[in-house]
Amino acid sequence: MNVALAKSPTGQPVGELFAAARGRLPGTGPVAELRQAAFDDFARRGLPHRRIEEWKYTDLRAQLREVAPLAPAPDQAALTRAAKAVKSLGIEGTQKLVLVDGVFAPQLSDVAALEAGVQVRALREILEDGSNQVRADLLRTTVASDAMISLNAALATDGVVIDVAAGVAPTKPVHIVHVATRSAQSAATRSLVKIEKGARVHLVESLVAAEGARTYQTHDSIVIWIGDDAELQHVRLMEDALDAANITTAIFTVGANAKLNTFNLTHGGALSRYQGFITLAGQGSELSTNGVNLLGAARHGDTTFVVDHAVPNCTSREVFRSVLDGRAHSVFQGRIIVRPDAQKTDGKMMTRALLLSDEAEADNKPELEIFADDVTCGHGATAGALDESLLFYLRARGLPEKEAQALLIAAFVGEAIESIADDNLRDFAVAAAERWLATRD
Repeated sequence: MNVALAKSPTGQPVGELFAAARGRLPGTGPVAELRQAAFDDFARRGLPHRRIEEWKYTDLRAQLREVAPLAPAPDQAALTRAAKAVKSLGIEGTQKLVLVDGVFAPQLSDVAALEAGVQVRALREILEDGSNQVRADLLRTTVASDAMISLNAALATDGVVIDVAAGVAPTKPVHIVHVATRSAQSAATRSLVKIEKGARVHLVESLVAAEGARTYQTHDSIVIWIGDDAELQHVRLMEDALDAANITTAIFTVGANAKLNTFNLTHGGALSRYQGFITLAGQGSELSTNGVNLLGAARHGDTTFVVDHAVPNCTSREVFRSVLDGRAHSVFQGRIIVRPDAQKTDGKMMTRALLLSDEAEADNKPELEIFADDVTCGHGATAGALDESLLFYLRARGLPEKEAQALLIAAFVGEAIESIADDNLRDFAVAAAERWLATRD
């Protein structure tokens, strides 16, 4: 077995980091035992590398190299800087739940203003509740297994646990904001969302850096259950510091006749991977998953999604776009699995890459695994440069080159962004894309 243990920035084995962090990790008994087992699994596997098929384009042994030590609990100075970062987002009309360096900060959150039917608790609070016999299950993952999922389970310090009652339709989106304030340190969080039968929810996630935060790492996980006849609109905006690393796992389970519309925009971080595992577990469920990578310089963005059609009569659509400048590298891996009993499945995916530089690279890997015979499935992938004739047309009408390019880029990513059904959430995504376009060299 080829095992290369991750190291800390000081060169010590990551096991010593785990031992040093153990005192501030919530939970005893079964929780502590699960953490130890998860860390042992991570130590056995080591950081993922290119010889692992699912990670062949994102070699963390070469790109991440080290696991940064956990950031300390935020002090008042960190909370003040985090509040400034949250305010600078400019997103109004949401129910904000703020995590600072991996710790839930109720004083920066809209806990008192939560709408009826929406309940929020800190993960730390539940893990430390000795009377809760199932609390260890909050750190357990059965849908997928890899070293980074195990690392998250071992080191997760906090997160939010959200329950939306049956039939409830909050008027304001629930907004989870991750803020990093420490440099050269890491945060590990896990959040869980349960949407009961018939509920209608809009969920936003933002990942940002406070002023001065550099070279930090985020190891995040979110697990979402969507009940029968429920609907979730999910928008994730990753705007980390340009030299940060972000590894996030999202796990969705979708019930019967439920609808999931999820969108991810990545335009921050030197290294990022957003891996999603979606199980269509109830008949009649509908999935629309969309994403955009906007990357420049030498940044690396990986989006990997596995959509599991586990039952009959479900529909899935995947649309992914990447825009690459400089020496940026974008990865899209999409796999649709159709189980033997999942007849009448309708699943399609399409990924397109726009290369603005000869040195940019896009790796697109769509896959189908079909074990049923009465299905409609398809996939496609393209890569190319800006249309010179369209660019000439715009410039001939007086537009500067950068502005003409921005219009064409906005049109290119528009199909994915337009998939966001809610007007306000779409505006959030458009504003984030415009910030990237405005800062292009």
